[in-house]
Parts: sequence; structure tokens; C-alpha cells
Amino acid sequence: MRVTEIHSFVPYSSYDRFQESLRQKRREILLFLEHSPSITAGINYNIQNLLVSREFLEKKNISLSFIRRGGDFTAHEPGQLVLYPHIDLKKRNIPISRFTEIFLGSMIDSMNKTWGLRLIQRKDKPGLYLEKQPDRKLVSMGIYFKSFFTSFGAAINIRNDLNTFQFINPCGQDSSNMVSVRELGLDDSKEDEFIREFKGLFLQYLAVEN
Repeated sequence: MRVTEIHSFVPYSSYDRFQESLRQKRREILLFLEHSPSITAGINYNIQNLLVSREFLEKKNISLSFIRRGGDFTAHEPGQLVLYPHIDLKKRNIPISRFTEIFLGSMIDSMNKTWGLRLIQRKDKPGLYLEKQPDRKLVSMGIYFKSFFTSFGAAINIRNDLNTFQFINPCGQDSSNMVSVRELGLDDSKEDEFIREFKGLFLQYLAVEN
């Protein structure tokens, strides 16, 4: 399986088209990239959680996309690391629930090894939160499963300024609850170290399942 790191800003619409092509070909790849400023709405979106108009966003050069992943509104912006696993669960004979465990577990362990952060899941809200401050959200989640092939994924706030979040209630929550690695006073230059840790764990767990 290919692992690709893209060190430039990718428009969200470009990724959306690309993931559909991957699905049609059932081509596996693990992507790490950043998006230019954008807001996306999952299939469970509540329009009241979009706090401004499309015209306002256009003036701010922020794209708005309604997509097929789960969840509500979230934001992407430079400095945020986005992880997109495209995995053929049918070929690998991995149940959806097990894949979710592998993906989240790899992320939680890698964040801990890289920054000493302890993150938790909440039953009432998607994403990953600080264990000591369970209302502070560091990682947004939205994986899409179709025909047992995965796309979309997770966004980690590393050094982004979080300004794009002010225009939404992210996943129905107050945007002030969003936090970044930099805001926590941690070394945001360790992003490459995190990527290495995550790749190693995630690919190792996938191999064990085969």
C-alpha cells in the first residue's frame, strides 16, 4: 500500500474527487496532507451549525462542501494535519468496527508517544479529546465506508490558528472547545515524528489482521 505525504495545500474539492476515483479502482493509499481553508458538512449536518452564509465564506476565500462522510460541520485550514486512510476492508477481511479500533488506537498511541498527550473518545461526540479536559477537542473524525472501502478520515489541529472554526459549531459544539498542539504549548515541529509513529503502528496492525 502506498503512503503519501503532500507538503502543500490541497483544495478540499480536489481530494473529494480523488477519493471517489480511489474507491472505483479499490486502490489503497494512506494520505497525509493539509487543506486550504474550507468547511465541510457530513451527511448528518444541521444547517443551524453553519453560522454564516456561503457568500460570506466566499469573500473569505473559504470553500464550503457537502460530502458523504459521517458527522456534522467541521473546518480545515493550513497547519492542520489530515489523515486519509483508503483501505479495502473486503480484501483484508477486516470488519468496520475493527478498522475503526485500529485507526483510532494508532492515533491515540502515536499522539501519546510523540507529545505525551493522553486522548480519549467520548460516547456522545465524535473525535478525540484531552483526557484531563474532556471538553477540549484536538482531533475531528469522519470516516466514510462504502462497499467495504474507506475514505475521509481524521484532522489533527497541529499549528493551525483555528480561525475557520469560528464560523461553525463544529459537530454541534462551541468552537472555543477546539484546541491545537501549539495552543497546548507543545512542540508542533514534531509533526513528522507523529507521522512516522502513526504509519508504523497503523500498517503493523493492518498486517496482523491479514
